[in-house]
Amino acid sequence: MGLPELKPATYADLCAIPAHLVAEIINGTLYTHPRPSPRHARASSSLGDEIVGPYDKGRGGPGGWWILDEPECHLGFDIVVPDLAGWRRERLPKLPEGAYFDISPDWVCEVLSPGTAKLDRVEKMPLYARQGVSHIWLIDPLERTLEVFENTPNGWLLLGAFENDDAVSIAPFAATRFNLGVLWAD
Repeated sequence: MGLPELKPATYADLCAIPAHLVAEIINGTLYTHPRPSPRHARASSSLGDEIVGPYDKGRGGPGGWWILDEPECHLGFDIVVPDLAGWRRERLPKLPEGAYFDISPDWVCEVLSPGTAKLDRVEKMPLYARQGVSHIWLIDPLERTLEVFENTPNGWLLLGAFENDDAVSIAPFAATRFNLGVLWAD
């Protein structure tokens, strides 16, 4: 007698998770993890502060993007909540009326933590590649690093790795520059 076949997790399963947890469904499996630590939240919020002005609002930069914190993205049967995500307005002229996005982002940023780094790298990066996300940024607030990847026909290509107080100007936000040091909680 074999093991019983597990049914894929559903949106109802995800909605039943307590609000103090972040829940995602990847390849039919429901993943939960606690809300981010203060260092994690600081890195994500500070990066958003650097990018929203020039890219979402067009202040000191080219505009043309929607940049959002923790959007719920329904990508096929998968449901993910990246720390930050951006859509070019030419692909997404207006924000959806509902609670989630069903168009894949052009850019995502995942802030790594000891509890989510493996999931972000092993499960979510391939999912983002399959769904056509053009760029992914991985930030590690403990190591004070940023890795920038571009989606190519051969897989994710590392465009650059930065650390500490490096000045950053790289795709898809190469029209401006910011100091990576603003992301770290001291």
